[in-house]
Amino acid sequence: MTKVNVGSEDPYYHLPNLGDQVAASPKKWLLSQIGAGLMSLQPFKGFQKYPTHHCITGSLKRIYDFHNYPISEELLFGLGQGLGFVYFHIKDTDPFFGGRANHVGAKFEGLECTVGRRTGVVVESHITSSSRRAEQNLREMLAVDEPVMIYLDMGFLPYFYSPEEFHFGAHAVVVAGHDPKSDQVLIADRETTFHPVDWGVLEQARGSTFKPFPPKHRWYSFDFKNARPPGPDDIRKAVSGVCQQMLEPPIANFGIKGIRKAIKQTRKWPTVLDDAALRRTCHGVATFIDHRGGTGGGLFRYMYVRFLEEAASIATEPRLRKLAPELEAIGDQWETVAKAFTKAAEAKNPADHLVIVTEPMEQIATREEILWNALKGIVNG
Repeated sequence: MTKVNVGSEDPYYHLPNLGDQVAASPKKWLLSQIGAGLMSLQPFKGFQKYPTHHCITGSLKRIYDFHNYPISEELLFGLGQGLGFVYFHIKDTDPFFGGRANHVGAKFEGLECTVGRRTGVVVESHITSSSRRAEQNLREMLAVDEPVMIYLDMGFLPYFYSPEEFHFGAHAVVVAGHDPKSDQVLIADRETTFHPVDWGVLEQARGSTFKPFPPKHRWYSFDFKNARPPGPDDIRKAVSGVCQQMLEPPIANFGIKGIRKAIKQTRKWPTVLDDAALRRTCHGVATFIDHRGGTGGGLFRYMYVRFLEEAASIATEPRLRKLAPELEAIGDQWETVAKAFTKAAEAKNPADHLVIVTEPMEQIATREEILWNALKGIVNG
């Protein structure tokens, strides 16, 4: 049975004390919402409420469900070649570990469009430097009760607790409702709860220029006219793509090479980061490995385990299912690394812990290399 962590529990990443407020006095809370005009802000008819694991696959699932195409987050994640590894340290930002791949950009179409190709859905990504154009387009789609998947900088969202200097613009949500009178929108994020946000705040978050991932007002459009279920060939190509990303990355910061580079670079952090930055980085890396950062736990490995189990049935290839427990065990090791980074962040001297923190990653790199080669042999054989 694979591990499932849904939603967010980290104090940086959830709406504070809402549950306590409701539990303490449901009637008082309800009256306060009516008085504030928030109860008139409702999701579009047919838009479902549930928690999700990852912001992008969770947002995609909400759109697919709304258009009567039921599909699991895990299948979306796998079909979109979403799993990978990346390490980078861009100037004026903290070092970063990531478990994703196929991010939309100049060289990649992005998980969203890859999923579309493999489900018969036309998915188009739109960006603009014009806040006016972005606002006009969003208002037009909302006016016809069409939920819209957008990217934004989560550092500006009022329902997140985050340090003032925190910015992350590769965060996806769905705008699931709009009240023209109050000019508020209803945001569906990873939690079950929907979040009312003022339009001005939304546009600030969409137009953020903070590095390393400015959202550029990105939004998506979907055409489900020719939607179809994924077939065995879609599964094989999707798995093969991840194997290539992990085993033959374009640069040494990605894939297995990236894991090994991260080990070496992490041990050098005390020479390039002051104490505050080192603690912040250790906490951040831990968060983006475990479920708090929207990975589903185990640096997205647990999500991919469940994808392999589902994919085995679609492709009638039981060997995919047989390899799932090994990837789950690797996910467990990534969780161990996350806990070690958290301990380092809270230690008197974080630098003293970095060798111990990265030791399990040596074995992780070896095990992942063996696993992805085995999967490659299955789907390309």
